[in-house]
Amino acid sequence: MDARRSDGARSADVGAQVSHIMKDQGQQSLDPITLQVQWSRLASIMDEVDVALVRTAFSTIVGETRDFAVIMLDREGRSVVQSQLSSPAFTCSLPSATRKMLAEFPAATLRPGDALITNDPWICHGHLPDFFVVVPIFVGGELAAFVATAAHISDIGGRLDEFDARDVYEEGLRIPPSKLYRAGRPNRQLFDIIESNVRYPRLVLGDVDAIVGAAGVGGTRLREFAGDYGTHAVTLVAAAIRDLSEAAMREAIGVIPDSVYEHEIDCDGYRNPTHLKARVEVTGDAIKVDYDGSSPERSDASVNCVLNVTHAHTLYALKCALVPELPNNEGLFRPISTVAPPGSIVNARFPAPVKTRSKTSYHIHNAIYGALAPVLPRQVQAGSGSFWSIKCDGTDDDGQPYAVHVLPNGGRGAVQGMDGGPTVAFPGNGTITPAEILENSAPIVVLERSLRPDSAGAGTWRGGCGQVIRLATRGGASVRMTIRPDKLRFPAPGIAGGGPGAPGELLLNGGPLALEPFVLRSGEVVTLKLPGGGGFGDPRRRDPASLCSDVASGIVSAGAAAEIYGAAGPAEKPPKDAA
Repeated sequence: MDARRSDGARSADVGAQVSHIMKDQGQQSLDPITLQVQWSRLASIMDEVDVALVRTAFSTIVGETRDFAVIMLDREGRSVVQSQLSSPAFTCSLPSATRKMLAEFPAATLRPGDALITNDPWICHGHLPDFFVVVPIFVGGELAAFVATAAHISDIGGRLDEFDARDVYEEGLRIPPSKLYRAGRPNRQLFDIIESNVRYPRLVLGDVDAIVGAAGVGGTRLREFAGDYGTHAVTLVAAAIRDLSEAAMREAIGVIPDSVYEHEIDCDGYRNPTHLKARVEVTGDAIKVDYDGSSPERSDASVNCVLNVTHAHTLYALKCALVPELPNNEGLFRPISTVAPPGSIVNARFPAPVKTRSKTSYHIHNAIYGALAPVLPRQVQAGSGSFWSIKCDGTDDDGQPYAVHVLPNGGRGAVQGMDGGPTVAFPGNGTITPAEILENSAPIVVLERSLRPDSAGAGTWRGGCGQVIRLATRGGASVRMTIRPDKLRFPAPGIAGGGPGAPGELLLNGGPLALEPFVLRSGEVVTLKLPGGGGFGDPRRRDPASLCSDVASGIVSAGAAAEIYGAAGPAEKPPKDAA
């Protein structure tokens, strides 16, 4: 069957279904302009929720690095729209987590002012610091939607180190699906339990209240939306958005020749490398990604992924490649399935340690893009150098504990036709905590933040540059630090003949630094050299003017231009028109 003809028929069916639903509600069909207006308004509502959370958050990891997502779901717990700056993988795992919470607290039992919470890694996004909070929104006494938030909170107790836990019990407090608020009243016992088990209760509980408060902003705006378009407007728009998005995804998949595409990669892991193997099977207008052949789960390192995290990163990688222009919603997920053997590193079983699951999950897209590169060369991306994690903590002059998180990024991978951006996050989209915030929140001085020369992977289109960050303490203070680097041994891979980015380096006073918590003392300097992004295509086919510009700006040294790119001369002086 012709997949494009099938999708055309599917689109017609979608239109008929939406018209039928609206007729039952006594409303006219949603024409494309009305749908776009209402869809955009829902997106703007979630953007307002996003801004409210940033402005009221207590921690830097939420308020500055933006390690969170806010989405709107319909009354069945199916995602409709997200804020534009939401952390993308969170938006893929929030819907299923919401439905699991609703299995414990059925929608019919919820009341205005309720709020649900859990951080169970096997329900949420794979490690305990991620709090998922779901707030039901009522219109005229009837449940109309949910505003759901996933946020990485600043502490959850457990071990200080990142990697060495032997099971999830060592990693902190696990909260089963629970009511955080009941009819507007806080569940005081649950708040007390959280406060008693975290190191920075002011930051953690402040962020929790900020999440619930921001969801309240969304509720107000959704009731205004219903007042303008009708009580059932959210349900009707949601159905149209999901079905039309599904049709677009199926159309994009249908262009790919039916076949099985495979690729394998290695990444740093911890002590021992992690092996990932992706088998991408395309059948008609559907895709199945099978990770059989990947490393087994580990009981000696917290680098395991639960299946919902693996599925979320699979969804996001394929969404970026196939329908990058469409806003994320659950309709895009329907044609995609994820399979991984139980007990593998991408389908870890309870109670496996999972705290640093991003050391595995952030490499999944490289396996998928490597598999699809031969058939979709214009739609895949080379490996990226993001992200590392820095945590500074201690006790301030008033005797109160503090914690500051910084999530810097290396270079982004190149795509066909475009160089990778410097210090840009992928597959996340977090931002770095500004130096001014870090220096005002901890006795730290940022000595340097600069682009890292010769870190960009070579290619017809080169990767993005990594960065160099140097930190010291001020005023004779000492600061406890935990740094989680990546791509020290296995750099971000190039694609289609492009070269890898430069591997990362982590140094203390110029020498190697072990991957465990340490105290940065007065007079010492810690240096982070974040990795560059991979290149795309044969480096010797790079545009000479672009290469000259790279050399002139210090991105590529003259020696590397000659050795790697095959430049005829040192190229220190680019032609006048090379800018």
